[in-house]
Amino acid sequence: MGAWGEAVAVRHLKKKGYSIRERNWHTARGELDLVAEDGETIVIVEVKTRATQTFGPPEEAITPAKRRSLLRTAWIYMERNGLMESDWRVDVIAIEGSPRGGLERIEHYQNVLDAEPGVLG
Repeated sequence: MGAWGEAVAVRHLKKKGYSIRERNWHTARGELDLVAEDGETIVIVEVKTRATQTFGPPEEAITPAKRRSLLRTAWIYMERNGLMESDWRVDVIAIEGSPRGGLERIEHYQNVLDAEPGVLG
């Protein structure tokens, strides 16, 4: 399910003109689903996929703890790749659907670290 959601997110980003730098970048401190470029801006992308809304919409899974983890891992990525002077942001792509049922909804939230905790959009 996660791999399907990430593939959907990659297609979405490419349609919008982004280029993909990394997929599933790992460090001992965390993982980044996608790292992309939007023009000159480095974009760290967290992809949340759910088949149903039984547990709420996927974007509700971005908790304050998840934000802290994303920020920490993003800093590590930027530092290790010599990008500390670059403009960057963290986006969330929320996907509802499944490989069998198809895509029902995709929502792209930009610069989520500036959003109020618990509120995307």
